[in-house]
Amino acid sequence: MNILFPAYEPRLQKQDDKVFTWCLIRKKWVLFTKEEWVRQNWLNYLLNQLQYPASMIAVERGIQLGELTKRVDILVFKASLPWLLIECKEEDTTLTESTVRQILSYQTVLQTGFLVISNGNNTRGFEIKGTEIIEITDLPTYS
Repeated sequence: MNILFPAYEPRLQKQDDKVFTWCLIRKKWVLFTKEEWVRQNWLNYLLNQLQYPASMIAVERGIQLGELTKRVDILVFKASLPWLLIECKEEDTTLTESTVRQILSYQTVLQTGFLVISNGNNTRGFEIKGTEIIEITDLPTYS
């Protein structure tokens, strides 16, 4: 899947020796890490390019995975149900089978229709149809 992120200049502020960015969804300052750069570019893309409604997007949402509490990067809801899950990695992190296993473990709880893994440069997307997982080349429209 080839995602061309639109130009985006995140709002940044320095506090002590750390840099923070304004999260487009959480509406608060968060530590500006390499992964956060990918996450904010995705949020900008979903909101401004694909016109996904901000009110339907959750960021860093906690889920219960067995006895563990995990946080998913970006979760889009549709008709009040989890619909699209995006797992973000740092730009220099290779998307591996481990990344796929990670998002599939989240899928056991969330049961979304679409899964995406991305490091900002490389992106893989999947549609879940029953027991089939089909690789997709474009993100679904939100309508």
